[in-house]
Amino acid sequence: MHATENDLPADDAKDSLATLFEIQRLSTEDGPGIRTTVFFKGCSLACAWCHNPESISARPQLHWIASRCIGCGTCGTVCPEDALKRTAEGVAIDRAHCTTCGACAAECPSTAMEIIGTHWHLDALVHEVLKDQAYFASSGGGVTAGGGEPGLQASFLSAFLQALKQANIHTAVDTCGCYPAQTLDAFLPFTDLVLYDIKEIDPERHRTFTGRGNAQILDNLRTIGARMVSGAAPQELWIRTPVIPQATATEANIAGIGQWIAAHLKGTVARWELCAFNNLCRDKYLRLDRDWSYNSQPLLPLDTLEQLADVARRSGVDPAIVHWSGPTRKPPAPSDEKQERSTAATTA
Repeated sequence: MHATENDLPADDAKDSLATLFEIQRLSTEDGPGIRTTVFFKGCSLACAWCHNPESISARPQLHWIASRCIGCGTCGTVCPEDALKRTAEGVAIDRAHCTTCGACAAECPSTAMEIIGTHWHLDALVHEVLKDQAYFASSGGGVTAGGGEPGLQASFLSAFLQALKQANIHTAVDTCGCYPAQTLDAFLPFTDLVLYDIKEIDPERHRTFTGRGNAQILDNLRTIGARMVSGAAPQELWIRTPVIPQATATEANIAGIGQWIAAHLKGTVARWELCAFNNLCRDKYLRLDRDWSYNSQPLLPLDTLEQLADVARRSGVDPAIVHWSGPTRKPPAPSDEKQERSTAATTA
């Protein structure tokens, strides 16, 4: 079984206990084949557009799901800190006093109160993901460690990947690369595929949008490329670039990233994926009482993604490695007036 919400890992237990916020089965977006993705909680960046705001903090967090709430008031009754109040808008959480003890979530009859962040023991997590072994074998899939940033729990990540390799499971790590270089030594030897984010090539813009510069990120990526050239793990490297309006979705950024890849990674990149902005996470911010500057931002138009993909293909990389994915905005429907003019011209 997994540990209880208050069982925070001690320093001497970091290789046997980890904090996760989701285990997603039947994933087809986090590497080849059908995969089970294990999302580690805690991130070294704070991207303005983050699609998983629950991943940023390393600690468990409480949220209230309005669509499930039946208004019974049980949560406020059982809260030992008196941190939950009924308001006209629903349940208000006093986060300064909430200790995420889990009493409200345990007693809520409709599961409207929920703790995000569960502590898992290594053996239990390995047992859990190996339940999907048949899917991996039939599809060429495996297990992906994502987040958040799994590298922040490097000791556990290393032990987890080693156990999977002993079971002959394909392993992937989805990482932003923002951590000390020695973190790579912990997980790379047991990783078949690295999914690596390059969000913004300009260091100051990177700091503006994510809270950190990109020097360490690019240095770590050079190290991965060099290890691959020498024949060491990982076997495969994919680059991912989030394409975000008013941020990374510029021709200068995409061209700059492509030029950097061509100059420093020496043909080691098998795939460069431009990941379209997604606004489906708006409710997550509301549940965590956080503002989101992209709350009213529409999806990018299809032609914008295709244009940026073309820029990427002309940046100096092998054009065949460039792909884009994600939702796009449909072109506006013609107005009735335009339709009428078109009909009149056709019948004239």
